[in-house]
Amino acid sequence: MSNANEQKKNSINLEEAKRPAYVKWLVAGTVLVVAGGGWYLWTQSQVHDDVKYVTEQVDKGGIHVTVSADGTLAPVRTVTIGSELSGIVREVHVDVNDTVTQGQALVTLDTRNLLAKVQQYRAALQSAKANQAQSLASLKEAELKLKRMKELNRLSKGAMPSRTELESQTASVETAKASVAVAKANVSDAEALLKTAETDLSKAEIKAPIDGVILTRSVEPGYAVAATLQAVELLTLASDLRALELQVAVDEADIGVVKEGQKAFFTVSTYPNKRFPATLRKVAYGAKTTENVVTYTTYLNVDNADMLLRPGMTASATISTADKNDVLLVPNSAFRYQPKFAMKSSGAKMPGMMPGRSPHDGGTKKVKELAQHGELQKTLYVLKDGKPVLVNVVTGLTDGMQTEIVSGELAEGDQVILDQQKGR
Repeated sequence: MSNANEQKKNSINLEEAKRPAYVKWLVAGTVLVVAGGGWYLWTQSQVHDDVKYVTEQVDKGGIHVTVSADGTLAPVRTVTIGSELSGIVREVHVDVNDTVTQGQALVTLDTRNLLAKVQQYRAALQSAKANQAQSLASLKEAELKLKRMKELNRLSKGAMPSRTELESQTASVETAKASVAVAKANVSDAEALLKTAETDLSKAEIKAPIDGVILTRSVEPGYAVAATLQAVELLTLASDLRALELQVAVDEADIGVVKEGQKAFFTVSTYPNKRFPATLRKVAYGAKTTENVVTYTTYLNVDNADMLLRPGMTASATISTADKNDVLLVPNSAFRYQPKFAMKSSGAKMPGMMPGRSPHDGGTKKVKELAQHGELQKTLYVLKDGKPVLVNVVTGLTDGMQTEIVSGELAEGDQVILDQQKGR
């Protein structure tokens, strides 16, 4: 029996010796993979238990909120000088960049035809006045004759002149009165025509309506002006260029915070390193839509005492809409942070189970009231005793990088969580 067992054992050893070597390596590799996987899972569970947080301390400081917009510089007031009359330009007294004063002669038209019309209407007026005098004399004569006939009729006790003659003379008096009225109207008409001709003659000398500077000139001596349909533009006059106006297009998303009196600064391409101050004067109610983008024209006053700026320059303006100092500030990234996985060793829970009030505490009505004052209720996480704690705050101004904390469960020196990293 013992010999049979030994023979069987020897047979098994012989078969194992005959197996290929790669089978042995395959079995050994499988064992190693299983052992390595178990070790990896154990180490990963340990890593998850150790979390590092990226934090930043809450401090007080200043926050400055601005709105950016582009636009162009323009004179505060621009006047286009034209001619109401047709004629030939005889003289041009000014050129581009000339400074002029109100009432100064700019352009003079040929006045020969205008003078002839004035003389014609003066003669017509004299003729009308003569006709009026003649009509008055005829009326006086008719009235005297009627008076004598009435006296004779009284003395003759109605015998003479006859009733028909009296009535005829009475009609003659009324006719003479009508002639006087027509003559008087003709005089008024002639006076009006003469006044119009004299006014046209005065318009032949085109004068500056305001003090300013000549921006453009499009007329030369000998130029034929045809003003039959509309006034012809000859010159462009701008008010004093030491005070300009910057017109910028403010986006509809920013128009609610832009108000009269706010301070601003702007730059122009020709002076890229220089900031020019400005003051917001008014915001237009009328909107402009360009490629589905709605903007509102905003006007800023600009002091150009050094005459460095010129009308038409393109400017990039920055309007200061709010400025606060010594307020509690947190980075905007703190509001975007949310825990990414459970932390066993720290004892913290997932976001829905963090201590602190729900962000909806106080009801929708309270949130609406805050929003009406430019404030919103938000949440963030603060690191306390190595644990992330959910905190409710009310925010105010933001400049895109930092946000003002108006009220809430947050104090200066707290560490707000910006991000988290797995430990090693």
